[in-house]
Amino acid sequence: MIRGLRGYALYGFGFFVVLEMMLAAAIYWWPNFMENIGGIKALAAPVPMLKELVDQVDKGGVAGYVVGQHFFKGCSTLGTAAAILFASGAVAGEAHRGTMELWLARPVSRLRLLTERYVLGLLAVALPVFATSLTVPWLLELVDQTMELPDLLRCSVHMSAFLAVVYSIAFLWSSLGSEPLRISFVMLFASILTFAIYLVETITNYSLYRIVDIKVFMEIVMENQLDWRYVAPMLALTGVLYVLSFKAFAKRVP
Repeated sequence: MIRGLRGYALYGFGFFVVLEMMLAAAIYWWPNFMENIGGIKALAAPVPMLKELVDQVDKGGVAGYVVGQHFFKGCSTLGTAAAILFASGAVAGEAHRGTMELWLARPVSRLRLLTERYVLGLLAVALPVFATSLTVPWLLELVDQTMELPDLLRCSVHMSAFLAVVYSIAFLWSSLGSEPLRISFVMLFASILTFAIYLVETITNYSLYRIVDIKVFMEIVMENQLDWRYVAPMLALTGVLYVLSFKAFAKRVP
């Protein structure tokens, strides 16, 4: 447990550092963004979806800029990769290394073994999202801007629910398989394809990234509440995936 905790703490800290660096750089660039918004719109005009994104940021002001840079660009893309990588080796990694028998030999139930591994990885994905969001008001003060912390926390809940689904899908596959590299490769490829679909106007609505785009986060900010039409199904699906993971793990042999 301690060894696993240290490992996931290191992974989570690394994820936090990269997210924070991206966030700080984006907020530092905010004044330049506003000064050059006309030119940015002109560059984005040939691609309808990029134009829509830039228009949403411009319309939302600093809040639109933050949710675009932090949640949509940073947390959704980098967070998806982190969720996949943290989960893919959770169980399959033990089988691949030949340490499954030693892991199962621990004097604790399989339910506890799996739950510990699942929760630690999920926290390593979700906590950095919240931790970096907490620094946004302070960073915005450096550029004479403000944003309400409750809005950022609600957006963090929505983002974490999305990442939990991605994490749980990879975790289920890990509970069934023994090749973490294949799991990571296929799921990363699928996430890139899904993001590419988002940028194609005619099929953008088929992309899962529609759930975490700027428009959705701005609705959370403007209405001062979570959109449970998205959050509730994502949490329910996460729970179902965890149960399926345990059922698969309970049947495994070393």
